[in-house]
Amino acid sequence: MLPKKLMSIVCFLLFSLQITTASANDFSDPQDLVDQSTILIKSFGKDPEMEWFQKNVHSAKAVFIVPQMLKAGFFIGGSGGSGTLLARDANTNVWSYPVFYTMGSVSFGLQIGGESSEIVLMVMSDKGMDSMLTTSFKLGADVTVAAGPVGTGAKVATADILAFARSKGAFLGVSIEGAVIKPRDKWNAAYYKQQVSPADIIIRKTATNPQADKLRNAVSRQAELETQKVTY
Repeated sequence: MLPKKLMSIVCFLLFSLQITTASANDFSDPQDLVDQSTILIKSFGKDPEMEWFQKNVHSAKAVFIVPQMLKAGFFIGGSGGSGTLLARDANTNVWSYPVFYTMGSVSFGLQIGGESSEIVLMVMSDKGMDSMLTTSFKLGADVTVAAGPVGTGAKVATADILAFARSKGAFLGVSIEGAVIKPRDKWNAAYYKQQVSPADIIIRKTATNPQADKLRNAVSRQAELETQKVTY
């Protein structure tokens, strides 16, 4: 029989592998993730609890859309999911083509149950945007993250990244702080039919795919709606 300490390590590694595998297989292909991201951003645009999000999309540097973040655990917990990032050009207000990422974490403590969450992160600062262009970073360690204001009359939160989430299921101690975000290089290469980095897609604009235009338009429409209200 394995010593308790070694058994804990084995359980930790097995759980980590399970979460990593789940995040890598939550969608059948990149286009499936793009389509689900489109559905989610439209849904957030109609949700009365997401009023602050709706009114401030136009000022975000980027939005990171995770249609399905799976969490599970029994004392050792974890989460995994895939998402699409679209960045706003500060000069033209045109939204970029999507970059694919994974997002996941492993945690300890009191956490019993399971959960599936829909998450949208608003990147609000240059530091937050710079982090999205790296090979990986941790929320709460490399950048500050805070829960986005929800509901009417919500107070403004200050952080590099604001997180908006809707959850199904029962989970004690849910938090995205400590989650690691990494580019899905293979999916980015497959979707754009060339080896590309996040900077190639967002800054250099050397990769395009018209199949992502519905998603880009959905984000752009939400941002334009509030801009028009401010203008008039």
